[in-house]
Amino acid sequence: MSLRDRLAGAVEASEETSAQSMVSRAGMDAIKRNLHHLLIEEMGNEIGATADETQARQAIERKLQELIGKESTPLSAADRREISVDVLDNILGYGPLQSLLDDPEVTEIMVNNPTTVYVERRGRIHLTDRRFIDEGHLLRIIDKIVAQVGRRIDEASPMVDARLPDGSRVNAVIHPLAINGPLLTIRKFSREPYTMRDLISFGTLDERVGLFIQACVRGKQNILISGGTGTGKTTLLNVVSSFVPADERIVTIEDAAELRLSQSHVLRLESRPPNIEGKGQVTIRDLVRNSLRMRPDRIVVGEVRGAEALDMLQAMNTGHEGSLSTIHANSPRDSLSRLETMVLMTGYDLPVRAIREQIASSLNLVIQLARLRDGSRRVVQVTEISGMESDTVVMQDIFYFDYSMGVNERGESLGRLKSTGLRPKFMEHLGDLGIHLPAEVFAYEPPARR
Repeated sequence: MSLRDRLAGAVEASEETSAQSMVSRAGMDAIKRNLHHLLIEEMGNEIGATADETQARQAIERKLQELIGKESTPLSAADRREISVDVLDNILGYGPLQSLLDDPEVTEIMVNNPTTVYVERRGRIHLTDRRFIDEGHLLRIIDKIVAQVGRRIDEASPMVDARLPDGSRVNAVIHPLAINGPLLTIRKFSREPYTMRDLISFGTLDERVGLFIQACVRGKQNILISGGTGTGKTTLLNVVSSFVPADERIVTIEDAAELRLSQSHVLRLESRPPNIEGKGQVTIRDLVRNSLRMRPDRIVVGEVRGAEALDMLQAMNTGHEGSLSTIHANSPRDSLSRLETMVLMTGYDLPVRAIREQIASSLNLVIQLARLRDGSRRVVQVTEISGMESDTVVMQDIFYFDYSMGVNERGESLGRLKSTGLRPKFMEHLGDLGIHLPAEVFAYEPPARR
């Protein structure tokens, strides 16, 4: 490159830097807002009128470039690119959140206010540089998400659960409940549903436990997946559900439809909140009761959290074997205590022993998940429910997570799942169905010595 060319390049860079410095952040936000309104004004019904997304995007991009060209404020090439991307995201996507939704490493998005957006990557929370223009901008994005699934959010209903088209879970809270501005939390789902092979590669469980769970699902054992918030219960439920044979009729029941089953014979039900007059509510319990009239082979409840627990247990015990659900609890024993409490929420004055007998005869297996200090999500217990002794539900661990193996220099857990050496009592039943597991799956492994 000649000296003349280098000087010319330096002048252009200087001019670009100068132009960039002339536009403040507030000025950029104002330009984006004005261009957004102009674009909607001039294109009107053309936006979203074309079924082909590519054609619609190209038409909007052409019009946007035309409007940017008429902008009197001096803009650098970088400014133009930023404005173009942000305005397109606001019209066709979810504004400042779109790039985060497109990022496969981001598993959760947390909007605390218009200028504070956090994300979770690999179990760790990070502050991002993403921001909304103002509170109204954030509210418009929330309205856009909520309207897509037929929900509403306003002062009369200031809290809502919704979902994105890909199944990602959305929770929004606005004024008067949210004091410092609208709050938005999105728990992302992967574009491609995870498989058991993925969970094994992540270290969530190992191949032996994967084989065991697959055999239990095929053998129609009733399974409860337990864990705290963000431990991966729904992800594991999705994977476990994939083992249900394709010739069975499956009914899924959820607050916000998140499960993505690959089988063809799946009936999806979603609860409905009350309307502005407090009427029209359809609860999970209503859906569980109705599902019994739909001739299901399996019932999959996204999460049991209330009086529907009794109906679910009765379904599991009266011809709907192989049903699946999740529950918030810190241990398998705690999950059964929570189920007892939920059954009592029905309002029936049932003896505790009767409730425990119902639980013991309905459930076969509890899979406990936990999020470790290094951010990883792991299966930490696989526990069989084997009956009753006196007033106590008898449980025995089949696999357990060996915490005594410690951590490495990066703070990552070295622990792994080990077998207790015990074989579940229902293995004979699985054998009668032609489902056999190699003996080494249950080979005893002692805890690590420290």
